[in-house]
Formats: sequence, structure tokens, C-alpha cells
Amino acid sequence: MGDRIGPGGPSLLFLTDEQLRQGIEAMFFAYRGFTADPDRILNAHGYGRAHHRALHFIHRSPGTTVNNLLSILGVTKQSLNRVLRSLIEDGLVNARVGTRDKRERHLFLTETGERLERELAEVQRERMRAAYREAGPEAVRGFRTVLEAMMDPSMRRHFNRLKEGEG
Repeated sequence: MGDRIGPGGPSLLFLTDEQLRQGIEAMFFAYRGFTADPDRILNAHGYGRAHHRALHFIHRSPGTTVNNLLSILGVTKQSLNRVLRSLIEDGLVNARVGTRDKRERHLFLTETGERLERELAEVQRERMRAAYREAGPEAVRGFRTVLEAMMDPSMRRHFNRLKEGEG
């Protein structure tokens, strides 16, 4: 009885600490690659990753509220307000007062914000596309399963709502 399942894959029931450590390191290095191109673009505009995440999720859910964005990003209100203030002042995000609740602010990307979001998304899609092609459809399905299994339940709910187009 070997510890392998399928061609060259270790049995998932008997992963060693070293194999898990290698998986963790692979995630760190993959994340570095995944963020490298957007970081260069963001840096040229004087923005950071928090700005990128805000642009991404406002694009995915036009009209999302500040509170919903806080919940998705898991940052402090002060931190998000700094990010939103700069995006609004620079003309990338438009905040509109809620029609039902005047205390709510609904967030939308402007045309300029849409352009920057598209540029950032395209470099990440290209990297993902190349990796997916190299890995193949079965590996892609497995990768998605692993990512979703690693999400905290509240984050998985946000993810599923985005997947279903609810925002």
C-alpha cells in the first residue's frame, strides 16, 4: 500500500507536516506572483492593495454599502474610510446616499475607476489563465475546492453571494 493516489499525487489522508509547510510556502509565493503586476500598476497611481480590494469588490457589487464592504474586507472603519476618501477624491469612486436609509452610502466606480479596475483585473486574469491552462481542468476544480474549504464560514457566504451574482 503506497501513500499515493493517482499519478504522482500524495495521499491526502497522510500529508506530513513538511508537505503542509510546502503548501503554505507555495501559497505565499503564488500570492506574491498574483499581486506583483497589480502592485506595479497601483504603485504608479499612489495606491496599495487595500485600494485594489475596494475597487474589485465595488466593481463586483455596484451600489454595495460601506458596511458590506467593511464586512467583506475585514478592515477597520477608519482604514476603509482612508482608502475610500482617496478613491473618492481622485474620482474613482462615487458615494451616493441611500434612498431608504439616508445614513447608508452606496458605492459605485466612476468611469476612471472602472478603467483602473479593468487594468488590474486583466493582469491577474492573465496570470490565472496561464496557470489554469498549465494545471488542467481537474487541478483547477481541486484548487477551487481547496480555496473554498479554507474560507471562514462568513467569507464563504460573501463568496457564494458574489458567485451567484447577488453582490
